[in-house]
Amino acid sequence: MKAVYALYPDGASAQRAVDGLRAAGVAERDITVISAMPMEDYEFSHKDKATWIWWIASGGGLVGLCLGTWLPWMTETAWPLQTGNMPIVSWWTNLIVMFELTMLGGILATVITLLVTARLPGRGPELYDPEVTDEKILVGVKNPREGSVPEIERALLSSPAARLKTIGTP
Repeated sequence: MKAVYALYPDGASAQRAVDGLRAAGVAERDITVISAMPMEDYEFSHKDKATWIWWIASGGGLVGLCLGTWLPWMTETAWPLQTGNMPIVSWWTNLIVMFELTMLGGILATVITLLVTARLPGRGPELYDPEVTDEKILVGVKNPREGSVPEIERALLSSPAARLKTIGTP
């Protein structure tokens, strides 16, 4: 992996760098921003906010509910036990199984979605610097296009407090 990145001491400097990278023609999906703390006051922190995880978890819960309704109903009708004047299918007691399988479906769908979207396990080497844990903010570009490196470096050095670093030979 080849990369060009810079470390910034505050969010305003990082935001200037992100704006400079956009002005330099770098696509939004190619810009990497890593911070040890939430930076919700800055626009770059809302980059990947939209997600489908709620819909996928709801779908998993619906599948679990259907399975949780079908399983006790089929079990009770396959082996009907006559219990006096009571119905064969007892919905009040089946609510426990329905609830548990609804939650199981929602939780499994959420965990699987998290693993797939985070590319876990087997994630390759990503752009990271240990100074991020010391409250620095990393802004960079992985695998930049040929010939665009000087322009990217100028955009990253827009703040005087920036420290430019490279991985590989971009």
